[in-house]
Amino acid sequence: MRDMQKVLERWGCWAASDSSGVDYSHIAAGFKGLLPQSSSNRLSCTDDDGLIIESCMTRLQKKKPYEHSLLVAHYIYRVSKRGMAKARKKDEKIIRIEMQMAEGFIDGCLSMIDVRLEME
Repeated sequence: MRDMQKVLERWGCWAASDSSGVDYSHIAAGFKGLLPQSSSNRLSCTDDDGLIIESCMTRLQKKKPYEHSLLVAHYIYRVSKRGMAKARKKDEKIIRIEMQMAEGFIDGCLSMIDVRLEME
């Protein structure tokens, strides 16, 4: 069983870096003004792992764009779950459940393509 939060945390660092080749707009995340300062002490994944996870994120975006935006905001831009709940005027418990569903989608996607990530 994968620790999806660890996997997505490393993917988020990789996607946020300038060298990943992946671009996420700050405004598209829907949290303009809530984004904390970035720090460079985060662990990143390899380019191969990053691209594999990115392909799963693309599938999530096509099927459930709202859940995709939650993962992007939290794992790339480091917006807290509490901050997302406040910005979206929702209960934090609901945000946590929606994020768990999105993380489960990514986990299922990785299981379907039957790939072993280098970070595991």
